[in-house]
Amino acid sequence: MELQSRSPREGVYAATDDYAHAMEVRGAERLLFVAGTMGLRTDGTPGATLAEQLELIWSNIRIILASADMTVDNIVRLTSYLTDASYAEENAAARVSALGGRVVPTTAIVVQTLVSDWLVEIEVTAAA
Repeated sequence: MELQSRSPREGVYAATDDYAHAMEVRGAERLLFVAGTMGLRTDGTPGATLAEQLELIWSNIRIILASADMTVDNIVRLTSYLTDASYAEENAAARVSALGGRVVPTTAIVVQTLVSDWLVEIEVTAAA
């Protein structure tokens, strides 16, 4: 499988250093669409802080990816749903860290979650 980040420099606004406008995927045999994943412990309770929820989310995403013999290196698209715009910077830092600095197309949206204790939810698409 070949991945090629696409962020044209002309005719469209510039992508920042931590995301790409698009990801071209060639030769993939499998796609994995991961539902919105919350920062919940195995007993279903949410982490107490944004930092703890982000840590749990990325742990949960790694486990889900591993169930399909994939890793975060297979992520080709990511959407974050934040309950407060002030969470954007910490969420972006957690994403950059989790992806090891690898740039993928990403979107962050401010929403109301189904449970008020869920501060952020992340969904990903992965390819292999």
